[in-house]
Amino acid sequence: MEMLEQITPDTITGPLVSQLSGWVEAGIAALPRVGFAILVLLVTWFVSWGLKSLIRRIGHKTHLRRNLIDVLRLLVGTALWLTGSLIALTIVFPTITPGRALTTLGLGSVAIGFAFKDTFENFLAGILILLREPFQIDDHVECDGAEGQVEAITIRDTHIRQTDGQLVVVPNAQLFHNAVTVRTDKAFRRTAIMVGVAYGEDVDNARGVIADAVRDVDMVRDDVRDIQVFAKSFGASSIDFEVTWWTGSAPVDIRASRDKVVAAIKRALDDAEIEIPFPYRTLTVNGPLPVRAVSDAAE
Repeated sequence: MEMLEQITPDTITGPLVSQLSGWVEAGIAALPRVGFAILVLLVTWFVSWGLKSLIRRIGHKTHLRRNLIDVLRLLVGTALWLTGSLIALTIVFPTITPGRALTTLGLGSVAIGFAFKDTFENFLAGILILLREPFQIDDHVECDGAEGQVEAITIRDTHIRQTDGQLVVVPNAQLFHNAVTVRTDKAFRRTAIMVGVAYGEDVDNARGVIADAVRDVDMVRDDVRDIQVFAKSFGASSIDFEVTWWTGSAPVDIRASRDKVVAAIKRALDDAEIEIPFPYRTLTVNGPLPVRAVSDAAE
């Protein structure tokens, strides 16, 4: 009973009020530091905005690649905000030195890095792809089963529009670690088809007819490199020629030029009366075969 009588409202609220008042006094004392820290963050934002705008203007005047401008703006903004945040943190909490803050940030970065390994890998791969720029917007690329036209390159992934209209979003790490075929790296590239003529035809004459037919196709760029017609192999029913020529590097150029070349070769061989053989089959029978005559009446 005596102990209960000693517990009064004052004994309960007194320490609580004292603690709250201490917090209020500490908060009031820290207000100038908080205000100065906010000012530092505002200055950081203004300087970051100004430098990124300056980089964009200089990049446009010097005709830098758009991807390179974006990477430079990202790196400058990240560095400025990291520096400004550390300064503001040390102002609000004077006991936290920049060294301690960097140590804490480093330990936290390791933990975050393990938790978001794939995300950071794609992020770093995106920066390297944007800096090196192995391919550009509108290039036609193929990588690990994904093939199409590049529509966008972001920090995390790359958007590829396939020829059938579907969009494939490829993580940048996949493009960085695997071999990428850039089909439109040059304005022109080579394509080829196989043409067979009958064994009874003159090989040199057939080669000349095919070559002239291909040169007359408007989509064949023989001004870039001359066409090539080689007798390649003895086929099952024909002498097979490999015909190669140069045309536009876009997939539609390849398909369109192949269509015109096939049609032109067919017309030229028909006009020259050079046979394009059907598959021949020779049947060999071991032993004599009985032959029986059938009369008209029986038929």
